[in-house]
Amino acid sequence: MKKPTILLVEDDELDVISVKRSLKKLKSEYVLYTAYNGIEALKFLRDPDLGLIPDVVLLDINMPRMNGIEFLKVLREDKKLKDLKVFIMTTSSEEMDRSEAEKLGISGYIIKPLNYNDNTKRSDSMDAFVQFHLRKILFDDGI
Repeated sequence: MKKPTILLVEDDELDVISVKRSLKKLKSEYVLYTAYNGIEALKFLRDPDLGLIPDVVLLDINMPRMNGIEFLKVLREDKKLKDLKVFIMTTSSEEMDRSEAEKLGISGYIIKPLNYNDNTKRSDSMDAFVQFHLRKILFDDGI
């Protein structure tokens, strides 16, 4: 059986660590690729030797070189990649970016910061996303 594949596009190392920590709670096997900006992510996706078509893309909006919105625009224009499930990770104050991302057909968004010191469980936190949404997408869809 093919392991589900996740592409994480995030330039902040602390957020990468936080996502990895949350993903470990899946307690299931998966393959994680990490790109640190949109250009690097496109190289992964277009590398014929890698053959990467992820089940889910977790995408930061604010990144250097090619930000999340620019990446999404390129993705949605590519015949092979246009239907990928993309969840953006953003701060709640970025209403313009969230609105633009929704127009580009995202599957949902996760509010940063990705972990909380006050132990508040928000429905849009990374842990909640992993436990309720990602688990269903990766393991209940017959993948």
